Amino acid sequence: MSGRQTQRTVVTGIGVVAPNGLSTDTYWKSVKEGLTVLDRITREGCGHLPLQVAGEVREFDPSALIEETFLVQTDRFTHFAMAAACAALEDAGLTSIAAEAPYSVGVVTAAGSGGGEFGQRELQKLWGQGSRFVGPYQSIAWFYAASTGQISIHGGFKGPCGVVASDEAGGLDAVAHADRTVRRGTDVVVVGAAEAPLAPYSMVCQLGYPELSTVEDPARAYRPFTSAACGFVPAEGGAVLVVEDAERAHRRDAVVRATVAGHGATFTGASRWDRSREGLAHAIRGALDEAGCAPEEIDVVFADAMGIPDADRAEALALADALGPHGTRVPVTAPKTGIGRSYCGAPLLDVAAAVMAMEHGQIPPTPNVFDICHEIDLVTSTARPAELRTALILSRGLMGSNAALVLRRGSGSAA
Repeated sequence: MSGRQTQRTVVTGIGVVAPNGLSTDTYWKSVKEGLTVLDRITREGCGHLPLQVAGEVREFDPSALIEETFLVQTDRFTHFAMAAACAALEDAGLTSIAAEAPYSVGVVTAAGSGGGEFGQRELQKLWGQGSRFVGPYQSIAWFYAASTGQISIHGGFKGPCGVVASDEAGGLDAVAHADRTVRRGTDVVVVGAAEAPLAPYSMVCQLGYPELSTVEDPARAYRPFTSAACGFVPAEGGAVLVVEDAERAHRRDAVVRATVAGHGATFTGASRWDRSREGLAHAIRGALDEAGCAPEEIDVVFADAMGIPDADRAEALALADALGPHGTRVPVTAPKTGIGRSYCGAPLLDVAAAVMAMEHGQIPPTPNVFDICHEIDLVTSTARPAELRTALILSRGLMGSNAALVLRRGSGSAA
């Protein structure tokens, strides 16, 4: 394998806002214990819709974390992203970096649903009261690029910024984009994704997805890799990372939580899950090749876990195709079955969980799943202790994107 010949990009900060935790530590504790928080949707205006179960972020108070100036011009999905970004920067010890070197920090986010809640509210004003009652921020708050813009403005960051729009797999593609940005010379990149797809307008838009579960029992609504698989349930939230050049992290004596080792991406078409087998396997091989990683070096896989029988079968076969005999032996997990899939935010939450799994030597379980009908070693019931040095994270989107990311365990310092 060719491997990577340029400088390393390392993860030095993590921030999380998720249905099972409003901080990184709380999120990891919930994931490690296999807690499930899927429940009936309580958001106003959603009770009559066929989608009944989701992963809601509850008790989140954006006003306690974000200044009013920013709150009035942003949607809930950006509130999540900004809160997670602040937590990630604090974790990395870089809260004052904008004052020191604003052009050294870039921002990259991915988003799929955008600001549906804000947009719906303003459109209701338009049709109910007239155009004079529509606020000036309607033009930007709904836009999928809003989180990148608001994080950079709020933080005072003036380095390269970008937005990745490549379906749910865009969460992993954003990390790869940030990695390339660092390798091209930017010192630090704030990268992540967060979604808030549970407003009535957003939910109606999702009802056209045949992969969406409409089962009303939270314990049975999202059960990938089982004979009872009936689709996925959506979720709010996401995660943000701080990534930076390893040498820079070493100079400032930062704690290195993980190394971004390799990435691969393909496209196989919307809802063509039979084709996703080949596409996902190709993405995995690309990520391994860039990482200079042999298949047997992968210690854990964080699965995409779509929850559709054809998609689950394709993912299991893709692992066997790309990893060979190791593909049926390597431990696989899907913590998202306890919180739902937050679209672009889902793979970022998996990245956060993978980093902490390697740090703690624990593979978190897959909640609500126990009768596996595919040839994979899925971790269920309780966390499994293991020596974890390398993790593979997988993601596929409803429109056909496939992505794989390889992470290596951090050293605890940049040395």
